[in-house]
Amino acid sequence: MKTGIIFDMDGTLWDSAREVALAWNQVITKKGMKPLTDQDLARVMGLPMDKLARALFPEMEAQASYDLMDECVLVENDYLEIHGATLYPGVEETLRALRHNYPLYIVSNCQCGYIEAFLAHYGFGELFSDIQCYGVNKKQKGENIRIVAERNGLDRTIYVGDIEGDYHATVEAGGLFVHAAYGFGTLPEEIAKKVPAIRKFSELPAVIEQLCKE
Repeated sequence: MKTGIIFDMDGTLWDSAREVALAWNQVITKKGMKPLTDQDLARVMGLPMDKLARALFPEMEAQASYDLMDECVLVENDYLEIHGATLYPGVEETLRALRHNYPLYIVSNCQCGYIEAFLAHYGFGELFSDIQCYGVNKKQKGENIRIVAERNGLDRTIYVGDIEGDYHATVEAGGLFVHAAYGFGTLPEEIAKKVPAIRKFSELPAVIEQLCKE
């Protein structure tokens, strides 16, 4: 059975809220708008890009908020490729250890170029077999998890994410879920009881090993 481990980005592999705010503020402050804070970005991390734009700029008409977001993410991608963000402790070492036994993937609700900026900054391109994001096809995360599984001939997927939406997307795609409990999101108690959780990234290999035995 071919098992693939698929990762969320924000709140799972890194925390980029501060850096994204800095990048977006380069655009929005020139327009006379109030700067975004780290907290503004943290509360919407993980949302599909259209919903993220509406959450951050609710006072704007929908299309205007999307257009502004498109301007911001171009600056953001370049900024992150140069500066990176905050990797969670143990990410690089754990990914390299997991890569010996499992193919690794990333599926995110981000824009085109965001995952690529992450991979380029840290030199992680060799660690991941495939990536997929909302920006490529405007599809929701559950569908994109399925696309990656089918494209790579996976019999079983294990998705690692931090918010409740990640759990529901994984269930929709027929995969197993691991909660990154150190990230931005929390799970309702009835869901938390059903899924394994990691409180630091280095705990992941042991959890994966146990899931593959069941």
